[in-house]
Amino acid sequence: MSEVTIYHNPACGTSRNTLAMIRNAGIEPTVIEYLSDPPTRETLVTMISSAGLTVRQALRDKGTPYQELGLADPSLSDAQLLDAMMAHPILINRPFVLTPLGTRLCRPSEVVLEILPAPQKGSFAKEDGEVVVDQQGQRVS
Repeated sequence: MSEVTIYHNPACGTSRNTLAMIRNAGIEPTVIEYLSDPPTRETLVTMISSAGLTVRQALRDKGTPYQELGLADPSLSDAQLLDAMMAHPILINRPFVLTPLGTRLCRPSEVVLEILPAPQKGSFAKEDGEVVVDQQGQRVS
């Protein structure tokens, strides 16, 4: 089993860039396409907490039924938000990455570099051409 897991949406550019940076470190992660294989409620709560986020911070509004479900209502409890995320996994922001060095919601994608257990093996540019890792495998600021 891989020591790195990504909760991935292949239709998301940020998620694809994050997965590519993991692989650029020579790591083949466990890839969980969370829309078809969502985490359990317990796993989701643990990921959110381990990443240092609130449930609301882990909630995705763009391209989801967020507005239709009235999830902007500040009076909704974490339990109610989690209920919505479990019923509609598209509401779970992505990509979450878990490694022995921590858990992060990798937005932007280069956040993954903070928790990878191996260095980058060369340069890396995002799909949009933005260079985030130089030829020596160092993060570009």
